[in-house]
Amino acid sequence: VQLVESGGGLVQPGGSLGLSCTASGLTLGRSAMNWHRQAPGKKRELVAAITRAGDNSIYADSVKGRFTISRDNAENTVALEMNNLKPEDTAVYFCQAVNGALDTYWGQGTQVNVSS
Repeated sequence: VQLVESGGGLVQPGGSLGLSCTASGLTLGRSAMNWHRQAPGKKRELVAAITRAGDNSIYADSVKGRFTISRDNAENTVALEMNNLKPEDTAVYFCQAVNGALDTYWGQGTQVNVSS
């Protein structure tokens, strides 16, 4: 099983980035999917989550109204669209597939830097 994130990079404050998480060896339609992030010196935090069918999602208060999580089960991908980025959004972003409390998979992460 492998989850691979892509789409990170350097963006100016107020800019946008789109992250993607692609799975191999795993049918993502069977998994709830989360995006987490970890900034230097801070604990990993949940940013957004989406149900298996994609019919419900939740967001951290810090990103509500700016980030959108979506999924395409046919393509086995999950995306995170990030708008109006702020310097405090700088972090490594990870996707996570959750099939149960003890059955989860993580990607290696993609770096997002928001700086002028």
